[in-house]
Amino acid sequence: MAMTRTALTDVDIRTLVRGASEDERAAAAHKLCRRIDAGLAEEDRQAAYEVLALMAADAAELVRRALAVTLKTSPGLPREIAMRLARDVDSVAVPVIHHSPVFTDDDLAEIVRASTEVKQVAVARREALGEAAAGALARFGCEESVKIACSNDNALFSEASLQAICDRFPDCEGVTAAVAFRKVLPLSIGERLVGLVSEQVRRHLVDRHSLSPETALNIVLGVRERATVDLVEQAGRAADLKAFCAHLNGQERLTPSLLLRATAHGHLTFLEWALAELSGVPHHRVWLMVHDAGPLGLRAVYERAKLPHRLFPAFRAAVDTFHALQVEGVLVDRSRFQERMLQRFLTQPQQAAREDVDYLLQRLDELAAHTRTAARREPVRAA
Repeated sequence: MAMTRTALTDVDIRTLVRGASEDERAAAAHKLCRRIDAGLAEEDRQAAYEVLALMAADAAELVRRALAVTLKTSPGLPREIAMRLARDVDSVAVPVIHHSPVFTDDDLAEIVRASTEVKQVAVARREALGEAAAGALARFGCEESVKIACSNDNALFSEASLQAICDRFPDCEGVTAAVAFRKVLPLSIGERLVGLVSEQVRRHLVDRHSLSPETALNIVLGVRERATVDLVEQAGRAADLKAFCAHLNGQERLTPSLLLRATAHGHLTFLEWALAELSGVPHHRVWLMVHDAGPLGLRAVYERAKLPHRLFPAFRAAVDTFHALQVEGVLVDRSRFQERMLQRFLTQPQQAAREDVDYLLQRLDELAAHTRTAARREPVRAA
């Protein structure tokens, strides 16, 4: 900006300092700020900074807001004054936070970490954000600020920051969709988002990013199957498993992977009804073939259901583990039974898919944590 020989007048400065009302001081502040923004002679600069400090410390919010609004886009606003205004009330701070070019990326990150949601949104609405500010929003920003920043391709989010956003807002469709529609996405983020977003956004991920349709489909099916296992868990023995399995089969969701996951959790009744649905064999006969027909019964109904040959050893191991634990009498506590079931199943040679094993290991960790928590809550009994 070209500098002019504009001078600060004593009258305006006296009005600013000694004005009888805040309206008078605010008018003087606005006038002085316009002169400062237009450029000052070198000899007036120090006096100008002192005047700005007076304005920033004025007891009247109206005066401080006049300063903030008038110099919000000025490169002549001293950084120290800008930071002081950023710590002020929202009406004073927001114009400066949103527009001022004097903040560094680290300044903006500090504002995000220490400020209200309104100020975080003001940071997010800036035209561009560096990695420090974007990373601070990813980790500390409110939902609205993160959604706004993710919608801006000039906000430089690192892969780690995008992972943090997915960790914090997995169920917020607005945030996950904003991430999904960014022009550039790391492959790991694209694949993670497939299980979090709507069908429309999922199609966008497959079409616009480095994500194969096969990968997308596999991830989505995995998420749906895990949710179904949880549903089976909740349904318990009283559920209408015959109708449930028929419904899943009608939607082509009664998959080998789902059956294996459910069986490894000890849901043998679900496996029986699923095999009955897939094979067309009545449930009472399936029960005999699974539980009481020797080593060939399970294989016979398994093949009748047209399940993959390569996975039969995994099902065999799961069913054998279930029967062994029945003999040991550990069916009293469901969660502890499932923990033992998973431990034994996962330590036997079997041919489950890697993603199935990973999921079962994760569930084993969750069950173990639940057991430890329950144990800590039990009252200590006197000897």
